[in-house]
Amino acid sequence: MSINWRDYIESTPDVLKGKPRIKGQRIPVSLILGYLSEGKSQKEILGEFPDMTPAQIFVGRKGT
Repeated sequence: MSINWRDYIESTPDVLKGKPRIKGQRIPVSLILGYLSEGKSQKEILGEFPDMTPAQIFVGRKGT
């Protein structure tokens, strides 16, 4: 199964100064990567951001 990151990550100059973010939300990809590097699990991240999906975390981990 191929996942296209463009389906989950967007960047526009008027939101978060153009930083890549989770599509449709104001959650920067860098925040998710920071949580992952601190050792937070997918379940913990989803607990903090219940509107996110596991696929969004997976794609965020892969980067843009």
